[in-house]
Amino acid sequence: MKLNRQDWQRLALPLAALLVSLVFAIGMVTYAQGYHGEIEQRLQQQQNLLMQARSRLLASDQERDNIIRYLPVYQRLMDQGFIGEEHRIEWVDALRNIHQTQRLFGIKYSIGAQAPYQPGFIGNTAPFTLYRSVMKLELSLLHEGDLLVLLDGLRRYQSTPFLVRDCTMERSGVPSTTILVPVASAACEIDWLTLRESTAGAMP
Repeated sequence: MKLNRQDWQRLALPLAALLVSLVFAIGMVTYAQGYHGEIEQRLQQQQNLLMQARSRLLASDQERDNIIRYLPVYQRLMDQGFIGEEHRIEWVDALRNIHQTQRLFGIKYSIGAQAPYQPGFIGNTAPFTLYRSVMKLELSLLHEGDLLVLLDGLRRYQSTPFLVRDCTMERSGVPSTTILVPVASAACEIDWLTLRESTAGAMP
């Protein structure tokens, strides 16, 4: 069957309407697909945000629990002078108290500058840095036991930890039965240890 010109003229309007409908349908499908993809993307973003929020909440709860658990210990170590600023005045006061109460001969001392300390027998101290201050002691002894009295006294008077790096004793006289005189001398080096917060991070 052949269509003449009049037939094409009569079909022109329906064909145009059909073409418009097809274009509209294709447009709607394309829009729907794009909208669906955008919704999926937004949903995924919301899910990611939710997971991040949950992770932060869990981390916050864990951090709070750690603070509650370790804050008393942290505060006690600060009071003892092991964390934070040095307690040099307390160190010197301890020496004076021991000298007076134990009736020792004269004690000379000097304290060097604080410096980082990384001994092999101590592991990683992050987020803190371990420091030491070297105290040099010189004292006269009535007998060798006076040195032990001094060191034990420092441990009792001072809660700040320290290490005895080196001690040497030399006999300088002979005991007297009439007067108390030094018979030996001692020279010691003591490392006073302190933890300080690293510059990269700080404890609460």
